[in-house]
Amino acid sequence: MKITLEQWLTFKTVVDEGSYAKAAEVLNKSQSSVSYGMQQMAQHLASPVLEQQGRKAVITAAGQTLYRHADELLKHALTMERIAEDMAAGVEDSITIALDALAPRSPVFEALQVLAQKYPRTRVKILETTLSGTDEALLSGAAHIAITAKIPPGFLADPLMQVKMYAVASAGHTLAALNQKNGVVTEADLSTARQIVIRDTGQKREQDAGWLGAHQRWTFSHFATSIHAVEMGLGFAFLPEHFIVQQLQSGQLVKLALNPNGERHLSLSLVQVSHYASGPAAKTVANALKESFKRATN
Repeated sequence: MKITLEQWLTFKTVVDEGSYAKAAEVLNKSQSSVSYGMQQMAQHLASPVLEQQGRKAVITAAGQTLYRHADELLKHALTMERIAEDMAAGVEDSITIALDALAPRSPVFEALQVLAQKYPRTRVKILETTLSGTDEALLSGAAHIAITAKIPPGFLADPLMQVKMYAVASAGHTLAALNQKNGVVTEADLSTARQIVIRDTGQKREQDAGWLGAHQRWTFSHFATSIHAVEMGLGFAFLPEHFIVQQLQSGQLVKLALNPNGERHLSLSLVQVSHYASGPAAKTVANALKESFKRATN
């Protein structure tokens, strides 16, 4: 390179500060060394980038174009230095988190904010998984961390929260009418209605979970879609309480009183593939997840 990074930095600083003297103060150099650097740089340019107007250094049209590119070049150089520092400190380039569909999202995003502030250059990949899909992500090593309702054999886990699962239907659904009329809904009633369920994201060992006694089932990949289907009266479903609080409060969805009691409680846990082998970014987000879920459940 004919023009060095230091010369581009000098040029940018002169433009930002408006004079050679002020640029010298910012760069902690003598004014003569700043002037010499700019003279060396000018020898390799077809057009002048600065014009002296009194005591001010004024940028030219050609200089404005080069200034934009110099700014980007210096930002990239600084980023490369910081990435090299991170690598030397053992900071991971990327981490992957398997996030079970049951998990509330707010505590997860709070933890990711902590990670972003401390390790802004670490990339994050979120795998939104269900049932055996979470197991597979851990067992295959595709995920460094998982939030799961089922702990695979051989893994240690930290408990995060209890999830309440309610059988619900829209206010206009026949099951809601039965619920209001009889004060209870039986398994026989459920079996004649359409059930909305969530698809297992696993590729090798698909699993079923919960009550699946309805003769007809419609399967969706995400809770947001299944909740909307229930809201539209397309069927009933067992849904996590934290996803449907507003709909229950407004009466849009009705909690079905089942006989026998169909309310289910599931435990969400945080699992790390290897706590001792985890890098600082993975440890940071794991600790932040435990703290954010603790706040959410208190």
